[in-house]
Amino acid sequence: MTHVGGLLLVWGAVLTYAASNSIVAILTDIGKENPIRGENPISFCNILFVGNLVALVVLLGIFGRAWTRKNLATLRWSDYIALTLSAALASAVAPGLYFYALEHTQVTNVVLVGRVEPVMILAFSALFLHERLDRWALAGALIALAGAAPVVLHNGQAAALSLGIGEVAALGASLAFTLSTILSRSRLQHVPLGIFMIYRTALGTAFFVMAGLYIFGIDHFQHLFAPIVWQYVAIYGLVIALGGTLLWNLGLKHSRTGDISLATSFTPIAGVFFAIVIVGEPLTPVLIAGGVVVLIGILVGQFGERIVHRARARFAVPSDTEALAYEGNCNFKGL
Repeated sequence: MTHVGGLLLVWGAVLTYAASNSIVAILTDIGKENPIRGENPISFCNILFVGNLVALVVLLGIFGRAWTRKNLATLRWSDYIALTLSAALASAVAPGLYFYALEHTQVTNVVLVGRVEPVMILAFSALFLHERLDRWALAGALIALAGAAPVVLHNGQAAALSLGIGEVAALGASLAFTLSTILSRSRLQHVPLGIFMIYRTALGTAFFVMAGLYIFGIDHFQHLFAPIVWQYVAIYGLVIALGGTLLWNLGLKHSRTGDISLATSFTPIAGVFFAIVIVGEPLTPVLIAGGVVVLIGILVGQFGERIVHRARARFAVPSDTEALAYEGNCNFKGL
């Protein structure tokens, strides 16, 4: 696959994930309007479990043939350890923290807190994967983060700025997702995609269920098999859990770190757009100003190096060799 193809896959995943928070908010609202014995059947835990289960069934149908002895024999113990950690972080820790954040703050705040992800991806890739640090991508990510900060801290209801438990949970989710991304990039180059996705999805789902049973008890999943849960959450499973994850992992395999960072920097603009269109959240002046700064950061990261290179080429002083060549062509000796 070409570099452009990998970049398009990453952008497709970013747009899919940007819409996920708004889709989850709508699903929980549907559950509130259709309670079962006074409880919301479409809880965050049920959404994650059913969504991952639907994705796992489809993945088995698509990539099941990849699970051969020959392919499994190529994996090392370090691969299994990395895949296990990646599964725990991406399929259990990060979604759990995201869902908890959505319960305690607005969708737009959860989306915009995630602007720390591009900076983390660049820094951790240089630190753990020994990749070259793209300075322009880092500068663009920092500008995008600066644009998102005032929007994240503003609670939307009062003039004061605050950092609540929802934003802290979203920050933790971003850290977990970033670490999972680094682990994925370190293994996707030689681990078959089918084995990678099925193993991580199955193990991540198991991790989440065990954590949910330990924390909340079995009664928390009592409405898991209600028809309304499967009727609506299956959409989440196919679009987000399956579609977004498939696009993301393919993009990680065929894209550069700087491109991934810049693509994820677009998440707040897309996320706010989906929150306004799907959920109906208000568009405030703070959101507009922050969105403009985020867009400037993306442009700096994407085109900053090209602009500076062209400016240097245009206004560069000719070297001695070039000056002598010009002098020989015009035969002018200054006398």
